[in-house]
Amino acid sequence: MQDEVPHGIYIEVEKMKQRKNKQGEEIYDIEATIYCLRESHKGIIIGKNGEMLKRIGRAARIDMEENFGIKINLKTWVKVKEDWQSNDSIVNKFKLK
Repeated sequence: MQDEVPHGIYIEVEKMKQRKNKQGEEIYDIEATIYCLRESHKGIIIGKNGEMLKRIGRAARIDMEENFGIKINLKTWVKVKEDWQSNDSIVNKFKLK
């Protein structure tokens, strides 16, 4: 997405739960939604045959595994939320306290 990063996207982690897999290893199940402003942005983020979303998810998973020191099971979705930037409850989540 280096060439065509849509403006006005944000990611919301919907679920984050730690568990043990069948081999007894600790793993985080994380579900995240990428919100964008327009349907055309959604197409850019998903890419042809979902390839861009797979690349985004893979890179995010690897980064999180390195930072958390634990295996990650990441599920991602892309949704359109027009004018989210005008929604104070969403914007306030980004403010540093």
